[in-house]
Amino acid sequence: MPSPRTRPAAVLLLASALAVVGLGPAAAPAAAATVPVGSGSYSDTRPPGTSGPTTNTGAPVTPKLTAAARNRPVPTNDWWSSLAFQRYGDNPYSTPMYGHPLTYQATAGGLDVGYPTSPAIVGDGRQYEYAHKRDLTIGLTGLNSPDTKADDWSDWTVTPHWSDGARTLRTTIGHGSPFVYAKGSGGNAQITTAGTPTVFADQGNVLGITVAGHHYALFAPTGSDWNVAGSTVTAGLGSKDYFSVAVLPSTGALATFKKYAYSFVTDSKATWNYTGGTVKATYTLTTEAKEGTERGTLQALYRHQWLNTTDPLTSYTYVSPRGTMKVRESASFTTSQKASAVLPALPKSNGVDAARLRGYLNEVVNAADPFSGASDTYWTGKALGRLAQLVPVADQIGETGVRDRLLGLMKGKLQDWFTAGGANEFSYDKDWKTLTGYPASYGSDTELNDHHFHYSYYVYAAAIVAQYDQGWAADSAWGGMVKTLVRDAANPSRTDTAFPFLRGFDVYAGHSWASGHQGFAAGNNQESSSESTNLSAALVLWGSATGDTSLRDLGTFLLTTESESIAQYWFDADEQVFPSSYGHDTVGMVWGSGAAYATWWTANPEEIHGINVLPVTGGSLHLGGEKAAIRRNIAEMERENGGPAVEWRDILWEFQSLADPGAAKAKWDAGHADYTPEQGESKAHTYHWINTLDTLGAPDATVTGDIPTSAVFTKGTTRTYAAHNHGATARTVTFSDGKTLSVPARSTATGTGTGSTDPDPDPDPPTGNTFQLRSGGALTTATGGTAGSDTIASAGGANRDGTPYQPLVYEARGVNGTLAPGAQTAFRLQVDAGTTVGLGQQAKISYDFTGDGTFDRTETYHYFATDPVTGWEEYTQARGLKASTGTPRDLNGGTVRLEVWNAIGNGTSKLQTGTDKSVLVIPLQLNRRKAGGGHRRQAGARRTGGRATEDGVPGPPTARPGPAGPTGTRKGARRCRAPWWSFVDVRRQRFTRDGASVGCR
Repeated sequence: MPSPRTRPAAVLLLASALAVVGLGPAAAPAAAATVPVGSGSYSDTRPPGTSGPTTNTGAPVTPKLTAAARNRPVPTNDWWSSLAFQRYGDNPYSTPMYGHPLTYQATAGGLDVGYPTSPAIVGDGRQYEYAHKRDLTIGLTGLNSPDTKADDWSDWTVTPHWSDGARTLRTTIGHGSPFVYAKGSGGNAQITTAGTPTVFADQGNVLGITVAGHHYALFAPTGSDWNVAGSTVTAGLGSKDYFSVAVLPSTGALATFKKYAYSFVTDSKATWNYTGGTVKATYTLTTEAKEGTERGTLQALYRHQWLNTTDPLTSYTYVSPRGTMKVRESASFTTSQKASAVLPALPKSNGVDAARLRGYLNEVVNAADPFSGASDTYWTGKALGRLAQLVPVADQIGETGVRDRLLGLMKGKLQDWFTAGGANEFSYDKDWKTLTGYPASYGSDTELNDHHFHYSYYVYAAAIVAQYDQGWAADSAWGGMVKTLVRDAANPSRTDTAFPFLRGFDVYAGHSWASGHQGFAAGNNQESSSESTNLSAALVLWGSATGDTSLRDLGTFLLTTESESIAQYWFDADEQVFPSSYGHDTVGMVWGSGAAYATWWTANPEEIHGINVLPVTGGSLHLGGEKAAIRRNIAEMERENGGPAVEWRDILWEFQSLADPGAAKAKWDAGHADYTPEQGESKAHTYHWINTLDTLGAPDATVTGDIPTSAVFTKGTTRTYAAHNHGATARTVTFSDGKTLSVPARSTATGTGTGSTDPDPDPDPPTGNTFQLRSGGALTTATGGTAGSDTIASAGGANRDGTPYQPLVYEARGVNGTLAPGAQTAFRLQVDAGTTVGLGQQAKISYDFTGDGTFDRTETYHYFATDPVTGWEEYTQARGLKASTGTPRDLNGGTVRLEVWNAIGNGTSKLQTGTDKSVLVIPLQLNRRKAGGGHRRQAGARRTGGRATEDGVPGPPTARPGPAGPTGTRKGARRCRAPWWSFVDVRRQRFTRDGASVGCR
């Protein structure tokens, strides 16, 4: 136990000087001290015997920054953090960094750049990855730097810095940027390619080259000339110091990219606002014209962004691990989304028996140790979260005594942690400008992992306390310490000198990262996306309870943004992200290079599926916006598990209830008597959750209220509207369908109305045998679509005849039909190559007759050569069958897939969607029988086996350490990997670490 520390008077002055943005004081004093924050405090030194950030061998490490950046708070937990956090003593440069579409790695000679476009399925089928592979290195002649440092950064860009004494190089790279902007001195610009490049354009200072099938453009100052000698390309800079490199979507894009090649990005910034149930975010790049006056630029949008913008996009696209990226020709774009709902708890309903709930509540509050022996930040947080969920529930049934006892337990534990000098405390690291709780866990100290996970529970618990005791939450009391934790994990200020802006949240990627150092070949990662959104929901509740609308709106922006990213990148809700060869419907972990059906500690399917659900709270309602994805998720879990959930049944019941409350309740009714709750759950909360949703219906994300703490539930044609008013006066909440609800002060109110049926029912199977194409990847027999088009990727100048290359894929599942004698597949596809010469589109139709993931019949047709005149042309099966496999037969719950790609040429083309002019007609008469959905399905064999490590190598399933449960089991622990795992080394490609603990993440 650390001994109490005293606080010199000078600390008070420093703490006062560092108070900023209304989030409470923070300090980095020179002398060992306890820093007061209202009624609480933290220390400026670590407790004796503990560690701060270290290398993998345990050596202390400080941020790797240039002099220009030395005093800035370092944004750890980012896509590029290995530039600043040297995790490995023998690598002073970086590990692979995944900017998308480009990938990067710093080396002695400059910046390695790659553009991975073909996924690999590794780890016994559990992981897909677009691994970094060098196409070229951007440097200066003779550059041999001893290290690479972070020199500058903004919201999603970073500037690495190299210097060997004679030569200096700076490059600016970022998410969504097809460009690398370089500034150098002491040598000529030098591009070293992985193989001899093919030159497709030579304009002196502008050179187009193809390396490994990828097209790059090199831009030197006007008057310079690129010279190619084998795999080395150089250009003199003369009196200038700049040059740039871009990856092109096609060689035909060179002129467009040349226009912006000298408009150098100098800053990136996201702004957001919440109004009337809508979250809008604007993403802006600031540029500097190195030549001419052009200040515009090109940036590639991730799927979660382009799905939610109405800003015009070009026809250019890129491949990424997050699905197709689409290019915008502008320095900014804006997204608009319906805000994700948050409630302190599900509202009161007549489906909950008060006496039964009272019994479950008493089991928790009367436990010998309601905190289950938790001592570190994570497990204490989970215990706080478990209690916090029960406070509003107890209040609903008039159990004010239980409510207040729970509040007392939470206050006591929070105040204990919020006071420096005891067995547990928070300590500030002035070098890394971070606040770490001790005892730490899962690398939150040595690797700066998971702060947003751990602290989410503290902020959430504090928000529930603030709902009932506003005085406790005042800055002068304990609210100051809550805000200090917020500043560490989710600081909204870019000018705070004590903590970085949004430490864990990547505003452009749309989600958080968990590793503080990002020191993996696969880039950074995040496993438990739901614990990240737990912090966002906590900010909504804390801001609402304390009247801090800025923090409330920050939480709403973070939650709404990440909810879309989770749906797309963890759950593949639209079935457009995971590679077609990947055999899973969901992943447990997202990596910079891809994703994995895995966790850090076990290969058990229940945990793989449940880790992105827990904790289940009033901030989990956003998951109910993708009900079809939940159904696929649960179905896969039960297949992989060999039956329904056992260990985490409560978490997965609650998850299922967000789509199918009745089915979840049936599982609760059958299995509630003989299970042990997950460590952060309780039978009281699970009972209340499942039975409330069974009564009210699943969340209805199609309707929103005009305050963040509102939600709608739909059962049949009845909508239930709920809202919590944290304010001191009554207010009226207006919903987007026109419904109004009067909510008394500091209360939750509900009302009912009539709406549509289940907004996302399990879809009926298609009928008829003519399918229209829908943008987003669906084949549907429905009519009345909206006319649109999808962009067919360029063939890249190669011959792709007969082999799908970056195809558009459209699919219908659950199809039942009888083969019509003598009938054959037919199609009419409207295609347009614009004015591009020499393009040819090709189609392949595949049939999986039983829906088992194996295509039994394929038909590839000869390509159609389009003319270079703008306007739709019709491609039909009359072009003739080029190749086929298998024999046609009946469909029984089967899948029909259409793939369209450019077989030849060097440019993109378009395919019409949403009309009866682009259709596929299959040779069967369809039968109407309830089956699967009508969205695109990524086919692939489903495999089980060992857990996938971060380099895709199966590791041994291991028990995960954690607090002992009531029977001495270690149930509910998480996130510690076995120390004997193999890792990918960033230069030697592979090595095995020694047996010493290497931490987590």
